[in-house]
Amino acid sequence: MQQSMVVTNRDCPARRVPSGEPAIIPKGQFVTINQDLGGNYTVTFQGNMLRIDGTDADAIGQQAEVLEFTDDGSGQINEDQVWEALDSIFDPEIPISLVSLGLIYSVKIDQASGEVAINMTLTAPGCGMGPVLVSDVEYRSAKVPNVKSVKVELVFDPPWSREMMTEEAQLEAGLFF
Repeated sequence: MQQSMVVTNRDCPARRVPSGEPAIIPKGQFVTINQDLGGNYTVTFQGNMLRIDGTDADAIGQQAEVLEFTDDGSGQINEDQVWEALDSIFDPEIPISLVSLGLIYSVKIDQASGEVAINMTLTAPGCGMGPVLVSDVEYRSAKVPNVKSVKVELVFDPPWSREMMTEEAQLEAGLFF
């Protein structure tokens, strides 16, 4: 996506990147959309980088992306669909999914209870966007048919390193050499 400038058509909740601090972009303000991936938006407003949740897409004249999966009727959770949901979540600072960044360590499914347990990490332990990303993981994973609950554990062992990224992600980030 190329950057585009838009005007907010209502007060719009956002989060400062990377601190995660809540902010409000008032109605009638110019913002530049820098990243539009996974249904969320990273914008620049008054020199600050902010993340706007996809549920507020209308505030910047965009349509919310709807994540939908087909239920095969088995009553079982499809692990591939869980991974697909996770791969639709992007880091707000760089255009790479959490899966490609190597931030999702494990997905365990308990078919009997309908629970999905996910271990994930962050690129930096003090990342203020951590709670926002965890919330995205919970929300999107819960969209998979037959998922009754999602538990996300934020872990820092082993610590994340760029070697955990896919080769494609390293290339995209300019780290592959």
